[in-house]
Amino acid sequence: MELRFTDEQEAMRRKARTFARQEIVPCLPDMERDDAFPRRLVARMADEGLMGIPIPKEWGGAGADFVSYIAAIHELSKASATFGVILSVHTSVGTLPLLSHGTEEQKRQYVPRLAAGEWLGAFALTEPSAGSDAASIRTTATREGDRYILNGSKVFITNSGAADLYLTFAVTASGRGARGITAILLEPGMPGFRVGRPERKMGLHGSNTGELQLDGVSVPAAQRLGEEGAGFAVALGALDGGRIGIAAQALGIAEAALEAAATRLLPDSRNSRIGADCPGGLGTPGGPSRSRATGADSARAGAVLAKLAALAQQVEAARLLVYRAACLRQAGRPCTREASTAKLFASDTAVAVTGEAIELLGPEAWSKELPFERLFRDAKVTQIYEGTNEIHRIVIGNHLLKE
Repeated sequence: MELRFTDEQEAMRRKARTFARQEIVPCLPDMERDDAFPRRLVARMADEGLMGIPIPKEWGGAGADFVSYIAAIHELSKASATFGVILSVHTSVGTLPLLSHGTEEQKRQYVPRLAAGEWLGAFALTEPSAGSDAASIRTTATREGDRYILNGSKVFITNSGAADLYLTFAVTASGRGARGITAILLEPGMPGFRVGRPERKMGLHGSNTGELQLDGVSVPAAQRLGEEGAGFAVALGALDGGRIGIAAQALGIAEAALEAAATRLLPDSRNSRIGADCPGGLGTPGGPSRSRATGADSARAGAVLAKLAALAQQVEAARLLVYRAACLRQAGRPCTREASTAKLFASDTAVAVTGEAIELLGPEAWSKELPFERLFRDAKVTQIYEGTNEIHRIVIGNHLLKE
């Protein structure tokens, strides 16, 4: 098993890292203060070819592989989890399903725009009464001749209000559960389509999350993605890739917290590599040098090293799980269990590492001059969206039962 990036994957990782440090990091204070969608930076991501990384060149993408795409999410999320989720939703569940299930006309109409970043994609599945149990959605799509009439509402939709295309799921055959759900492509300018109130969230400032109101939206039957009644299968296929993307986002948060904590707590020259890798240049020395350290200082330093070592183990395990799932996805092999495992472990790790970093640093960690309180707030949602971690434990358990 090869455990290193190819030259092409490494080049994409470095491109994403350079973009994150040069373009995103300087804008973080404004994003945190204003909580406004970063349209200019998303456009710059498109200019850099980051919005269509795994999309084939013939469809306007970069033609890179899935691992390169996951590496880009990972690196962007070390600087800002907001950009990780914008890219993940746009690509994994907003664009790739069109390549897998779209007609030639649908692909010609939408994929080049999405791959180039001219359009932003979104995924509209969750409803007020259907979160983890997605098969119980109530939004309806009634067939009238050669059109569907959609009525209902969606909530907690990432990229809402900023997206140009929404992959939306609605019931076309009541009483059939998951087999009665159909996927339909909606554009925000369609009559009856309304973006509702935005959510004011604890974290992910700058990432739009909101509700959609569908009041008699009339769309041509040609906007259906896949066969009627096959929408739930479309959603599940998309979510495997989406969960790996969110796992990479959580991994980026955890790494950023670990590196920043090590830089603050271990300010001697031995830790220069960690300081150099820390987005935003957070390596401000603080604490006694070894030459002046007392016995108590030495004991505390040993305890801190032990804590950081334990956290580093968790982060390394998360990294291996994330990239293992990505490799399986890239190879076209089944990866539902592996995607759930990576998402579950990486998100739990992000919450553990950010929380422990704050415990180790004490009051200074709450300062907005440092990244810890932002990373802590951003980490929590990775345990909730793209399937709660309780759901992923059930998914993993069911796979164990089958085996």
